[in-house]
Amino acid sequence: MSPFSFLAFMGLGPTELIVILVILLLLFGGSKLPSLAKGLGQSIKEFKNAAKDDGPTEKKTETKSDTKPGNN
Repeated sequence: MSPFSFLAFMGLGPTELIVILVILLLLFGGSKLPSLAKGLGQSIKEFKNAAKDDGPTEKKTETKSDTKPGNN
């Protein structure tokens, strides 16, 4: 799935994207946008890697038979 098909699914055309980019430019300034985009890209990449690596696993904890909850 390309990013453009996702944006088309969201109903965003080229005009809407230009308006969003202009608003971002006005809010954050030209010098801050590259660092924001880099941070967002790294966050998405890290999230995808974590989602791919961490499958549905269950952690089983071993309990000792001689200990009871609350008697530590």
